Amino acid sequence: MDTEVTHVQRRHPADFLALTRPRVVLMVMITTLVGFYLASVGTPDYVRLVHTLIGLALAAGGTLALNQYLERDVDAQMERTRLRPLPDGRLQPNEARAFGVAITGAGLVYLAFFVNGLSAFVTAISVGSYLFCYTPLKRKSPLCTVVGAVPGALPPVIGWGAASGELGLGAWVLFAILFLWQIPHSLAIARLYRNDYARAGIRVLPVVEPDGGSTGRQIVSNCLALLAVGLLPTLIGLAGSVYFFGALSLGIAFLGCGIALAISRSEAAARRLLFASLVYLPVQLGLMALDKIPF
Repeated sequence: MDTEVTHVQRRHPADFLALTRPRVVLMVMITTLVGFYLASVGTPDYVRLVHTLIGLALAAGGTLALNQYLERDVDAQMERTRLRPLPDGRLQPNEARAFGVAITGAGLVYLAFFVNGLSAFVTAISVGSYLFCYTPLKRKSPLCTVVGAVPGALPPVIGWGAASGELGLGAWVLFAILFLWQIPHSLAIARLYRNDYARAGIRVLPVVEPDGGSTGRQIVSNCLALLAVGLLPTLIGLAGSVYFFGALSLGIAFLGCGIALAISRSEAAARRLLFASLVYLPVQLGLMALDKIPF
């Protein structure tokens, strides 16, 4: 018995860390960093940047932990999530709830005190929309994908506000790029795990309309919009011509993968689109940062 208790105790730190979904938090931090860098005049304030990343990592990790608390019954029904700490029984719901509330609150307070009120306010909007709009909507309507894209697109806006203290046109262009990118990215995942989502009662578009026609139209229309919006950083003077032609090439390739899925409606095409989405975003943001026009 003592050996079993010790074993469980040793697993707890890793289980709490798993609640925060570190890979997702890392992506949030990267997009926040890009927003901060693009909004900075001259040399970025690296101390403020570090404070921003710490506060946002806490808030994002706590939000994801609370999401797992709210969806623990759903996660238990899905193959891809049934071994998470809550459905697997390695953590108790009250532990996850307390942990999530504590570090989310700590992150918001940290941002307010060490960065600025604007970054804390936008982060609070992201937390609230993710937990109280997107999470419950997943079991009610395929619109959850669109609603969920809002908090997912806010990290670069938070970074912009942290660096400049205001939200200029560039912040909203970054928001639009991430918002439009998330729709095909999320629908590709939903197509791949359609049966899993259906079993758990999650009403994403590939579950509600399994023939794939509506999913394909949504993917292609958002890829087309992303192709156009992705060129705006150059047109508004945020990035240069290198970025412009890089974004154009990336957008065309991404659109091609979206069209291929819309035509074939196959899992293989969904995997290619998912892979393309995972390449598109970091390369696009990296080009934007590298080809930033100083101001």
